[in-house]
Amino acid sequence: MNSSPSRNTIDPDTSRLVLVDVQERLAPAMSEPASLIRNCTILLTAARELGIPVTISEQYPRGLGPTLPELAGLTESHPLPKLDFSCLRNQALRDELGSRPDDALIIAGIEAHVCVLQTALEAVGSGHAVYVVADAVDSRREENRDRALRRAERAGCVIVTTEMVVFEWLGSADAAAFRSLSKLVR
Repeated sequence: MNSSPSRNTIDPDTSRLVLVDVQERLAPAMSEPASLIRNCTILLTAARELGIPVTISEQYPRGLGPTLPELAGLTESHPLPKLDFSCLRNQALRDELGSRPDDALIIAGIEAHVCVLQTALEAVGSGHAVYVVADAVDSRREENRDRALRRAERAGCVIVTTEMVVFEWLGSADAAAFRSLSKLVR
């Protein structure tokens, strides 16, 4: 872990990965599903290896199916179902996300302009530092994803990439997990 993280970098000791609604019936409809799944896989793998807490939401799982099995199998976290678009409007998710109120939330998932955006906006409003992972969020239409990222940034979210998150969590090439995680992003 980082020995003395800057206030401007993502501190692995005070961050949580939030995977929003990457579900069986929804993911294939995204504009770039393969890239989305690849980058979510990298984030979940890094979180597991570095001991970063993970929260997973599922939007109406009875209709949209469960979290993609290849992603769900990368974490011991159990997906929490919701009907509201924002994760913070769901009591179980709010309790989990608020369990460490100083956590920076690293948000990935779908759809960028609906559930991801509403979660990010409410999290910023509740005082969390929020990082939206641009290459690990998607929408059915690229235009919606792009506008959501711009709006999130204007609202105070920091827009990052998967590699930025992984290398900030690592902090140094001396980190024990550097070799294994750096191979994921090549």
